[in-house]
Amino acid sequence: MKRSEVNKAIKDAMHYFKIHHWFLPPEPKWDVTDFGLDDFSKYGLVLINLADEREYCEKLMYAKRKQTTPAHSHKKKKEDIICRFGMLSIQVWNGYPEKNDNSFSIKINGVERQVKSGEKINLENGERITLNPGIYHEFYPASEECIIGEVSTANDDLHDNFFVDKNVGRFSEIIEDELPLVQLISD
Repeated sequence: MKRSEVNKAIKDAMHYFKIHHWFLPPEPKWDVTDFGLDDFSKYGLVLINLADEREYCEKLMYAKRKQTTPAHSHKKKKEDIICRFGMLSIQVWNGYPEKNDNSFSIKINGVERQVKSGEKINLENGERITLNPGIYHEFYPASEECIIGEVSTANDDLHDNFFVDKNVGRFSEIIEDELPLVQLISD
């Protein structure tokens, strides 16, 4: 990713947070990724670590329509993905994604619900889904833009992200074509 692309993504996110009255803490920890796939418009996400403690983590994320966070799972992390503003589509699989329609139980808004492996679930403002370790998931905005929250057990981006596409890298290599607007977690 070019630094200019990272800077634009941060400006877009900051603008969207501001118009929807989301306030960031002083000196937030920013992360912008194209997942190493060199197409931020298709595979892109802006993340801000609001809390990153030994026991828990909270993130605020921003994405535009057509930006997908690729299918992945965690062996240790349990997380709630929350649609903070807009509409978020999330596809879930009970284990490694494959063509089956086995049903499994998952919490949506705190209530157990049976879903089929591979089912897409739409979350509206304030709605959340609880993902236990081993549940593969992929998400993207169904609205033009989306603010996404995450509350989870401890976060380990280096060792606890297991992507289906082996070409995916959690952190993007940055090509310095202009000065950074903010320091990224990966800088």
